[in-house]
Amino acid sequence: MRSDDTIFAMASGHGRAAVCLIRISGGESRTILERMAGSVPKPRRAVVRTLKNPATDEPLDQALVLWMPGPKSFTGEDQAELHIHGGLATRAAVLRALGTIENCRPAEAGEFTRRAFLNGRMDLAQVEGLADIIDAETEAQRRQAMRQFGGRLGNAAEGWRESVLQVLALLEASLDFSDEGDVPEDLEGEILAMIDRVIGEIGRAAANRSGERLREGLTVVLAGPPNAGKSTLLNALARRDVAIVSPIAGTTRDVIEVHCDLGGLPVIVVDTAGLRESGDLIEQEGVSRARARVQDADLVLWLVPPEGEENIAPTARRLLKVGTKADLGRSPPGCDLLVAATTGEGLPELIERLEAEAENLMGQGDAIVTRERHRKALERAHASLQRARSMLVSRGPLELAAEEVRLAARAIGEITGRVDVEDVLDRLFSSFCIGK
Repeated sequence: MRSDDTIFAMASGHGRAAVCLIRISGGESRTILERMAGSVPKPRRAVVRTLKNPATDEPLDQALVLWMPGPKSFTGEDQAELHIHGGLATRAAVLRALGTIENCRPAEAGEFTRRAFLNGRMDLAQVEGLADIIDAETEAQRRQAMRQFGGRLGNAAEGWRESVLQVLALLEASLDFSDEGDVPEDLEGEILAMIDRVIGEIGRAAANRSGERLREGLTVVLAGPPNAGKSTLLNALARRDVAIVSPIAGTTRDVIEVHCDLGGLPVIVVDTAGLRESGDLIEQEGVSRARARVQDADLVLWLVPPEGEENIAPTARRLLKVGTKADLGRSPPGCDLLVAATTGEGLPELIERLEAEAENLMGQGDAIVTRERHRKALERAHASLQRARSMLVSRGPLELAAEEVRLAARAIGEITGRVDVEDVLDRLFSSFCIGK
């Protein structure tokens, strides 16, 4: 990948459409407009131009053309946009013509956003927020992604980093100028106060997992004995047939996931194999996977049918006991809810309860940490600052305390992309669409 190339790509969807947007970014953007559109319009003014093949002068399409000179553009480079008609042949002809221009090539996945990051138009947390906006499936996910894209986490991280660097500067001053008269007498107290404040703020942010849950979705596992009605309930919640329903015990042998939008919150409902002892090797594997998903679930709906012996519910983070087949007129004791998935009885109450559980676990948008990467970085910074504080209190070597503070600043800087981000960039940008 050469950063000095001019890149181009479709920024709209594939397939036949009324309009297709082609983005161009790089040093040849102006030349491309001159050669294909005849002239360069005024910045950020949409004009209609006839696009021509620069090699043959053949008309290709009548398009809406925009010119956005750097650095005030998305990528920070000179940019152009061609809003052409969305026919397949027209689109292919324009892309072929762009490919014939020297130093102009198709963009790689996420390359436009990568250039925006490298040119200082966005920090890494904002880039991740943009990726989350593209992937958002529910209203709550969209709102959280917009907060990240707007710089909520990045601004907080930079504030913490500046405070930590100030602590580091004070430590360096106490090391280098301890005999000078302009060093404050209560320097240690000032340093400890700043460290305590940052430790408290970072600790609270890292401990709040609701942002990660909201981004990834709340995992609700349907578990219980065979023929408890798990697959029937999954189909009812999904409003479509996603799982095979059969009176034969052991029909479900694998894990089936369905993504649902409950009250604007993302919920992943998981159907599992009935928990029982079995001599069938395939069913044994299904039961093993079911037990693993129960342990990892945010919420387990333990389904209890009216007939048969009551199984002992497994240990889980949060468990609701749901009596099934309520339409048969026989309800097991001690249930939190009763449902009949085939008739819909009790389903509104169950969905309302799931929405309340999801809202409780995901919070009200107060979380600023939305990825495991953010949390791990803050946890490393928190641990380094705790070690530095302990050294200061115990009158340990200031040099070692300063090194721990330096490591904390480095860990916080990883959130916004100030240090050690090359591997993160490769993984992140490869997940983007080509035109983004």
